[in-house]
Amino acid sequence: MVRDSVEEMLKELLEKEAESLMQAACYERSRTRQGYHRSGHYDRNHTTTSGDVTLHVPRLKGVSFETAIIERYRRRESSVEE
Repeated sequence: MVRDSVEEMLKELLEKEAESLMQAACYERSRTRQGYHRSGHYDRNHTTTSGDVTLHVPRLKGVSFETAIIERYRRRESSVEE
């Protein structure tokens, strides 16, 4: 139950971060969104202290999406490695 809630929270944070970067919600048309498009999601496994979670990381065209939540190429939280 805890793992599922952690997974949902991380997915929502990734979506919010993509929305703020694109300056528009999914399927929303706006003038500030010129040249940026969503291109689906890709699944990424991540190990947390609550267990393994599967994240749906948004793909964006026209802008590089590097999340502040999870470091690039990192598959585990630092607390799990310790």
